[in-house]
Amino acid sequence: MRKRHYIQGSASTLILGLAMLLLLAGCGKGQANGIAEGKVNVVTSFYPIYEFAKAIGGEEANVINLLPTGVEPHDWTPRSQDILNTSKAQLFFYNGAGLEGWVPNFLKGLGNDSTVKTVEVSQGIELIYTDEDDGHGHGEAAEEEHDEDHGHEAGNEEHDHDHAATHIDPHTWVSPKSAKIMAENMKNSFIEADPAHQANYEARYKELTEKLDALDAKFTSELEGMSKKEIVVSHQAFGYLCRDYGLTQHAIMGLSPDAEPRGQDLVKLSKLVKEEGIQYIFFEELVSDRLAKTLASEAGVETMVLNPVEGLTKEQEKAGDNYFTLMEKNLQNLKLALQ
Repeated sequence: MRKRHYIQGSASTLILGLAMLLLLAGCGKGQANGIAEGKVNVVTSFYPIYEFAKAIGGEEANVINLLPTGVEPHDWTPRSQDILNTSKAQLFFYNGAGLEGWVPNFLKGLGNDSTVKTVEVSQGIELIYTDEDDGHGHGEAAEEEHDEDHGHEAGNEEHDHDHAATHIDPHTWVSPKSAKIMAENMKNSFIEADPAHQANYEARYKELTEKLDALDAKFTSELEGMSKKEIVVSHQAFGYLCRDYGLTQHAIMGLSPDAEPRGQDLVKLSKLVKEEGIQYIFFEELVSDRLAKTLASEAGVETMVLNPVEGLTKEQEKAGDNYFTLMEKNLQNLKLALQ
């Protein structure tokens, strides 16, 4: 009996030991995804905000990105652990403009004792309104906020410009010009949360904006001489880029990459491709390229990637890609398509 008790005790000790090892291994692996003492803890809603926050926050910040690698952000929803981490953080950065439809309920779940400051980093950008309805309600939350901010005064026709029938394009970060405004909002929030390290945040912000300015100048100089100005994309994610660099996008799908187009829309786009001499249909890596390839086949043209930089694939992460390398590739592909 004593021997049996000893074996059972050893087994229990072994199981407990293995559990502790797994727990420690999990803690080591997930440190970047948990709250860190002595740092400004920042939770970001998706990849480009994460990259900019890390660049500005530097060693003073612990930045946690909610969206996993390889996941498209439009219809992602957070888990309970995400809510827990955010409730303990100092800052929560999200894009806004209707991109993250889950944010209102997410914020309600943080609890009354949470002191996290919520920052909509697209504030200050001149937003683009579109009549494209993707069926997912993207842009509607921002639309309501916009209307609340401006009010609805009786007889004031200036604000009555069919906003009820429009949606906000949330893809602000795809233009370096808009990305600069987002970066400034983040920098100001870091300084407010941690004024003791203001000089460090200012210096890193300056370094980031110099890179964004250089990228902006390159897009301007290299696209202004292109003979063509029309592009056909799978997902209507390039409105800000097109507005800032004199291009026009024609999208197979709406603001959401999984919105299904109507048959007549595809016929119309196929006709446009042939009439305008367009040689490439752009698609993106994080969603299916089925419709882009269907349209390209119908129109007798090729497909090519134009990346909305909503997130990295696992291959891109492994290769060390980032916002700037992906935007450089976008520029080269645009030049090839527009020549």
